[in-house]
Amino acid sequence: MTSRISREVFFYTGTTLNINPSSRRRDLVSKENSSYQQIQDQEDRSKGLSKWALLVLGLQHAFTMFGATVLVPYLTGVPVNVALFTAGIGTLIFHLLTKWKVPIFLGSSFAYIAPINAVILYHANVSDKFQSVPEAMAAGVSITPEMIAYATGGIMIAGLVQVGIAILIKFIGVEKFEKLFPPTVAGTIIAVIGLNLAPVAIDMASSNWWIALVALGTAVVVRLYMKGFTRLIPVMCGIIVGYIVAAVTGNVSFAAVSEAGWIGVPGFVLPKFSLYALSVLVPVALAPTIEHFGDIFAVSAIAGKKYFEDPGVHRTLAGDGIATAVAGLLGGPANTTYSENTGVLAITKVFNPVVMRIAAVFAIILSFVPKVGVLIQSIPTSVMGGIEILLFGMISAVGMRTLIENRVKVDGKNLTIIAVMLVIGIGGASIGIGNVKFQGIGLAALVGLILNAIFMLTKAPEE
Repeated sequence: MTSRISREVFFYTGTTLNINPSSRRRDLVSKENSSYQQIQDQEDRSKGLSKWALLVLGLQHAFTMFGATVLVPYLTGVPVNVALFTAGIGTLIFHLLTKWKVPIFLGSSFAYIAPINAVILYHANVSDKFQSVPEAMAAGVSITPEMIAYATGGIMIAGLVQVGIAILIKFIGVEKFEKLFPPTVAGTIIAVIGLNLAPVAIDMASSNWWIALVALGTAVVVRLYMKGFTRLIPVMCGIIVGYIVAAVTGNVSFAAVSEAGWIGVPGFVLPKFSLYALSVLVPVALAPTIEHFGDIFAVSAIAGKKYFEDPGVHRTLAGDGIATAVAGLLGGPANTTYSENTGVLAITKVFNPVVMRIAAVFAIILSFVPKVGVLIQSIPTSVMGGIEILLFGMISAVGMRTLIENRVKVDGKNLTIIAVMLVIGIGGASIGIGNVKFQGIGLAALVGLILNAIFMLTKAPEE
């Protein structure tokens, strides 16, 4: 922590030894302000933990990612076990390409839901009759693996487009890229990530507020008042207690669990390609790419390490892109960095990337064990909604902390950027350019990038 450093580090000013804490703090701030984005160092609480403890922490992240990861398949017709497998293998690929340094989990991307539906319905010859794949399936339309293959083929190419953008960033230099995302933009993006997801948490919690509050209250009590290792698993404790209360009060159905099999091989599908699928899916890669930058800023601020510099945003984006391309190759949905797991980092302060890799292995195992997957899926949405109130709120708070730590002057051009980004990101604005749809986090980031560039070129006043 910076405060600890300021007390313990000695330095010379001329010939006099200066050990004044406040003087040292000012020196550190001045030095940080000369470089891009000041980030306060954070202590990783996983140090000294046993392998079994890390295993439990990994399981906590697996619980956190599960709901969103399996929701995308249900909304698109892609097999659930394939989505779990590609999320796990994609996360491991990401960690390999980022030198095993970045604590991120990749799960199914929501940005591609509408385009995937459009492609599958087009190749099923029912695009003029139905708005979504679930609607078509409910009406008796048979969705074949071949139809899904055209969608996943477009996803594979979209992933390669992200890799191309990563190469471009490497070519022009990360330093020049950073100028487009000053702390004003980066901090606001982080805040928008959490605030944009807030309605999702509230909607989920509102299905049963009493159970949601039990899960939320348990997580808060464990995080603030428990000691030792238990304090590191507030999310898991909240889910378990909330699940037990839900089960006792008759709010959990175990019918699907008893029907599910123990062993099942994921239904992998090799990609197919069509001009329609490529025209619909490939341009979508631009929106998740911009969102990716915000996610990396968020994880960097939470963990206290500039991952956008080391291993570099070009590597993290390339890892995201290759993971998505591999998912498309195997018949799965596109991958993206998961804010739910980023929120867990903020709550637990466990930043060891090994924990995410353990969660990835759990995801792969779950893809071959349908019964366990269905059991986790039986967790009521109200339980996860209560937990996500805390997770998404933590992310927003980290964005505000980023603005404070970088001493962003909230006036003039900075105030304008923050104000416009917040309203665009939270208000539900959406802009479509051809088949590309910018909204929420991606649109807010794009608007912030454009405004910052304009203000830089026109030398807009800071007051």
